[in-house]
Amino acid sequence: MTTSLDAREQLRGSRPGLVEGRVALVTGGTRGIGAAICHELAGQGAHVAAGFWHDHEAAEKFLAATAAAHPDQRVTVHEGNIGNADDCRRVLREVEDQQGRVDILVNNAGITIDRTVAKMTDEDWQKVIAVNLSGAFFMAQAAVEHMITRGTGRIINVSSVIGETGNIGQVNYAASKSGLFGLTKSLARETLFQLSRAGRPVGDGIGLTVNAVTPGYVATDMMATIPDKVLDRIRAQIPVGRLGAPEEIARVVAFLAADASAYITGQIWAVNGGLDM
Repeated sequence: MTTSLDAREQLRGSRPGLVEGRVALVTGGTRGIGAAICHELAGQGAHVAAGFWHDHEAAEKFLAATAAAHPDQRVTVHEGNIGNADDCRRVLREVEDQQGRVDILVNNAGITIDRTVAKMTDEDWQKVIAVNLSGAFFMAQAAVEHMITRGTGRIINVSSVIGETGNIGQVNYAASKSGLFGLTKSLARETLFQLSRAGRPVGDGIGLTVNAVTPGYVATDMMATIPDKVLDRIRAQIPVGRLGAPEEIARVVAFLAADASAYITGQIWAVNGGLDM
């Protein structure tokens, strides 16, 4: 199937690499990689809605800083438990009520509860799977319904290099992040199938894509708690010789979220300093 002239003009007219005028919902968006993603998207012209859980102080600081840095963009924060299906749907509705729609969903929220298999409890396993994997599914399920109706959208799942390599003491985390690969690829295929059933030509316009990024070790608050000797060992394993910056992950997410990235779907983008080649 060839892209129509109108569709080509639509893609050409969109500012390459930018997301101007789009509404992006970023779960876990008020701190770390999520906050960097919000700032990057807002800097490229998107309105942003950042999800958070419990930490109201961090959410208020994020809201004030982001609104000040990007006064022309709408910035909202939304509290919700990503591990709860009903809360996922409520947050999505809340963003649509306040922002008008959701064009971009970034499933970034995630937790770790690290223990060896012998010491891992049922709750340790279930809680990590619920937030990191099931939460991404429920958020995507709610968002896709509206994206299909409009015929356009972007979903980006934030996985981890641990989902590719595994790690001692992180079997629950690795399983949840690896599960996002199958979710990404299956959802990418299904959204195109559903677009066709809805009478939305899949070859036209900016389309509806689903992709994932797999960050390596990134300098966030979580990494700051690791002893220096352990960090030195981690750095020694990374070919580029350093931890990543949250902004480096954010740039790849923004690229995938752009209107001009319509020909990329069902892909896993590694951003890990060469840790897994």
